Amino acid sequence: MMSQRRIKALPGTPDYTGERKVHSMAMGAKKKASKKAVALKSTVIKGKKKAMLRHVPWDSVPVEELNPLLGRHFIVGQNMMLARVLMKKGCIVPEHSHVNEQLTYILEGALKFWIDGKEIVVNAGEVLTIPPHMPHRAEALADTVDLDVFNPPRADWINKTDKYLRGKK
Repeated sequence: MMSQRRIKALPGTPDYTGERKVHSMAMGAKKKASKKAVALKSTVIKGKKKAMLRHVPWDSVPVEELNPLLGRHFIVGQNMMLARVLMKKGCIVPEHSHVNEQLTYILEGALKFWIDGKEIVVNAGEVLTIPPHMPHRAEALADTVDLDVFNPPRADWINKTDKYLRGKK
């Protein structure tokens, strides 16, 4: 018989339906009962859990407004994060670097990057790869939608400690 534990999604998240039961272990596995946990199953996987198959419509993930020109929403897997970033023309992403490898794919609009001593314009349909620890900044040349992939996931985004993005821009 499978053991079960109760988890509760946060109010205001797409998964909030109150308390529900979920299977915590595969059949036959032995483990002491775990304590209650908070889950955002459609957006963030925390800890060293087994990878899960998930299907998540973007419109079910709330957009976080970081400043008047910048919003984002993201989904986190076991080792990667996919972020959909929404920028108005003139939005500035200040210079920063991170331990994460980054792939940026522009769906609509264009971003100008200052990176590695170069100015690079990335247009719709183009991809920029940014190695870990490489300082970079960007400006939206038009209203822009981009997909950013990070490995490992951005802990500062998950924990909301990314102060360089928050506030007036």
